[in-house]
Order: sequence, then C-alpha cells, then structure tokens
Amino acid sequence: MNILILYLLVINFTAFIFAGYDKHLAVKHKWRISENTLFALAAFGGSVGLLLAMVIFRHKISKPSFVIKFSAIVFIQILILILKFVYSYNFLDFVWFLGSGNN
Repeated sequence: MNILILYLLVINFTAFIFAGYDKHLAVKHKWRISENTLFALAAFGGSVGLLLAMVIFRHKISKPSFVIKFSAIVFIQILILILKFVYSYNFLDFVWFLGSGNN
C-alpha cells in the first residue's frame, strides 16, 4: 500500500509539472508537450495532478476536446474504483449492511 501511495504522489506530481511546463511553453510560443502525453499521465493515475494544474495554471480549460477526453479518463477511473470496491467485498453482505441501519 505504501508503494501505491508513493506511485500516486510521483505520477500526480509529474502530471502537474508537465502541464505547468506545457503552459509555460505555450506562453513562450515554443514546441509543446503533446496532449497524448498529458492524457497518458492522467490515465496512469495522474488525473488529480493534471486537474490541479489545469485549474491553477488555467491551462487547457477552454479547449472542449481536451476537457471531454480528460473527463472521460476521470469517469473511467471512478468507475474502476467503484467496481473494485463493490467486488472486493461480498456484495450481498454490503447490501445487507446498508439496509440494516447499522451505518
């Protein structure tokens, strides 16, 4: 579990730095980091870092195609987390617990 937390910290920090650097390159009118690189970082767990960079640096937030694709990645990640949670426990016990008023 500690390795997973470390991995998520590193990938989110990397996504944040890449997006910030891409914004810097955009302002300077220089060669940019590809959107596919940013999407890959988000898909591999850096979606929180990329989202923070988008908000803080106001980067890519006015480009609908980027926002839609990024939102799809986040949606899929949330869906995977929900499915992992549901299937990591006995689902019927979970439903019984919710219905029993013990929460």
